[in-house]
Amino acid sequence: MRAMRPVWMLAATQALCMSGSFLFFLLGGIIGSHFAPSPALSTLPVSVMIAGLAASVVPAGALIHRFGRRAVFAGSALQAAAGCVLAGWAITQPDFWLFCAAAFLLGANNAVVMQYRFAATEYVAAGRASRAISVVMCGALVAAWLGPEFAVRTSHLVPAAEYAGSFYACSALYVVAAVLLAQLPDSMPASHVDPTPPRPLAEIAAQPAYRVAVLGALASYAVMSFIMTATPISMHVVDGHDAVATARVIQVHLLGMYVPSLASGWIIAKFGDRPIIVVGTLLMAACVAIATLTGHAALHYGWALGVLGLGWNLLFIAATTMLTRTYRARERIQAQTLNDFLVFGAQATASLLAGLAVTTLGWERLNLVTLPLLAAVLIAVGALGRRQAAAPA
Repeated sequence: MRAMRPVWMLAATQALCMSGSFLFFLLGGIIGSHFAPSPALSTLPVSVMIAGLAASVVPAGALIHRFGRRAVFAGSALQAAAGCVLAGWAITQPDFWLFCAAAFLLGANNAVVMQYRFAATEYVAAGRASRAISVVMCGALVAAWLGPEFAVRTSHLVPAAEYAGSFYACSALYVVAAVLLAQLPDSMPASHVDPTPPRPLAEIAAQPAYRVAVLGALASYAVMSFIMTATPISMHVVDGHDAVATARVIQVHLLGMYVPSLASGWIIAKFGDRPIIVVGTLLMAACVAIATLTGHAALHYGWALGVLGLGWNLLFIAATTMLTRTYRARERIQAQTLNDFLVFGAQATASLLAGLAVTTLGWERLNLVTLPLLAAVLIAVGALGRRQAAAPA
């Protein structure tokens, strides 16, 4: 249980930091619609936050390699606290472009938060990696409630500027996270020390299992982000559902994404990462089937997005678990950084393309566009299984 203490600390800080992300996802478009110089730019702050994540993955990895996880994790949380203060001040001005700059700072912290799942695996035995990842991911369950609560309950702390107080209050969450992160062990336990010299990154990335793991995680985020980002536009703008119905569907999706974390680590440990990658991929394909074969009622959207979230959870955690078995201790930072750069670069691209895709292709064809990527995951997993079966024991 002592080895799990840092894992639970990471789960707690995941909850605090993801609360800020969920708060921004909820308020970014609303604030943008009030202050943007053009209605077409109303969602730019959210896009900038995602771009900040993608752009910061490589620098975050370099900083972790140079200064260690504890210093970078805590420092990044303080940076996000400053970003929240900047966002609140930008609302009081109002200054749209300053608000976008704050969004970039919050996105940059998200690139570091995504490293928490890898850090968790370094405090447990290899066979418990999937459980450690799941525990950390459970922090997002708390965030899904805490972020919106902060947004609503603190929105009028600054009477002259609605929602400025939400960001000022949210900065306190990041400060608490920084204090917790400063208590983390800075180095891997002795049981993880490996004297073997690190291999070149190209050699690590050439491993079939590494490629399958990256492809699986990339597909999980790209497909999920593509469909989720398009959902409010399709529901509210195209189909005329009210904001309440649209919000409920997104809530169902978030529950589908994070509630399974309570059990997915155990499931992966029991059945193996490769079979669960297949199950997660098939569930995401089932979302496409529901979206294209049912209809446009709120219930249909809810079923599709709920199944999408469940598939994402299983595919992403299983792929991450597989990735942790493809590198040695001294190779972990570069292997993880390359993975996250590709995964979250794909997420950013998908989210930016989603609005255009849903307005030009429509809801059904937008979903169908994702099938080739999901098929590629299944083909790659099948090829990996045959290769491993043919390998000498």
